[in-house]
Amino acid sequence: MSIAIRPLLTTYRAEFSDTLRLSIPIIIAQLGVVLMGVTDNLFVGRLLGALPLGAAGLANSLSFLMSSIGVGGLSVVAALVSKANSQDEPAAVNRLFRAGLRVALLLSVLVGGLSVLLAYNFDLFGQTPEVTRLARNFMLILSASLLPLLVFVATRQLCDGLRYPRVAMAITLSALAVNALFNYLLIKGFGPIPALGLMGSAMATLLSRLFMAGAMLAYVYRTSHFRPYLKKEFNALPTASEAWIILRLGIPGGLTFFFEVATFSLAVVIVGWLGEAQLAAHQIAINMASVTYMMATGISSAAAIRVSAAVGQFSRDGVWRAGVAAFLLSISFMSITAVVFLTANDWLVSLYIRDSPEVMTIAASLVIMAGFFQLSDGVQVVALGGLRGLSDVNIPTLITLFSYWVVALPLSYVLAFPFGMDAVGVWVGLLAGLSIAAVLLTWRFFRRATLFFETGVPVLSANQVAK
Repeated sequence: MSIAIRPLLTTYRAEFSDTLRLSIPIIIAQLGVVLMGVTDNLFVGRLLGALPLGAAGLANSLSFLMSSIGVGGLSVVAALVSKANSQDEPAAVNRLFRAGLRVALLLSVLVGGLSVLLAYNFDLFGQTPEVTRLARNFMLILSASLLPLLVFVATRQLCDGLRYPRVAMAITLSALAVNALFNYLLIKGFGPIPALGLMGSAMATLLSRLFMAGAMLAYVYRTSHFRPYLKKEFNALPTASEAWIILRLGIPGGLTFFFEVATFSLAVVIVGWLGEAQLAAHQIAINMASVTYMMATGISSAAAIRVSAAVGQFSRDGVWRAGVAAFLLSISFMSITAVVFLTANDWLVSLYIRDSPEVMTIAASLVIMAGFFQLSDGVQVVALGGLRGLSDVNIPTLITLFSYWVVALPLSYVLAFPFGMDAVGVWVGLLAGLSIAAVLLTWRFFRRATLFFETGVPVLSANQVAK
């Protein structure tokens, strides 16, 4: 076995190192964004109690679902910047950066408007009047924070695409501290600062996102790394073509992210129909799976950046190596987490809860299911990143729609209720959808990479997209 592995490690050692160098800061930054919602929930639960916590949790979940369209849509910019930079076109990088900011403004208006509309129709979720009132007001403030969030994401794409991912990592970690501080000050009040209760937590999120956007823009415009791309003569160049490319590539990417997030959100609803114990157990297991998934998305982002750079250099070997290295890293990492989930499921559950044997039993079985779908989850997200690097987004969007909404959700319901498999049935359905997505997306990536490998021309170039 070691004889077979050694040549592989030797061949891909540089590829692994470069992918990890990009992945780790991106992973930390993405975990920081997710932890911001966790911070809100912790402060609200400790300082205000169960009812406001439920309202904040619901509003945060729905706001994350809505923002996924914008965040996923802008993620294509890093790949485009990487490609332009690999071709030594600083003017093109400048246009993409400015176009990304304009698209962020447009998406914040559109997605923010949908979020406000959803907030004013909270009655559709069948919550109590008090939860509806609190969640509506909380979500309205979160809707206002979408603009700075998407400006931060758009600016971050420039940094990631130019291979400076540590910038977003440092700013995001700083924003976590800002968020925690303002949660404490605004919920209970301090000196001249009035006590705002639950709305103080929402304001803390808004202020921390304003900090993130401001800090990111300040860093980009004041650091020497980016001066070659921000020359004054570039600012007169039009960006309409680049904005259209970002929208053409980004909207399918945003919908892909939305379909997956919505699938797991609706799975929570299905599990909730089974009972409170099943819902609590599901939340424990899905929380663990979400953490490992966010780590895999960092490898996916690195794959998109490295594949697109290879495309820009017309490097057939580079496209192949970047993709294979990302897949091998993701498979290795997710295999380790799968073993942990399968062998230490009871101990992992005990970290969350110890006073409910029923919930612990159900959760332990669901963590085992989470272990089984680690590989599928890691593979499908890396395949999406690689395809994004090849500017191939439309068919992958249809694949995810089919895998999650045609296969996963209906199968989850059928297995949970008519077949009586309870919460485990829901997770079997999710596993089936993820596995189908992993197979189809991986096949498509290597098919498209092979075409590039054979012909030496990009499967879908930016100019082709613009046309």
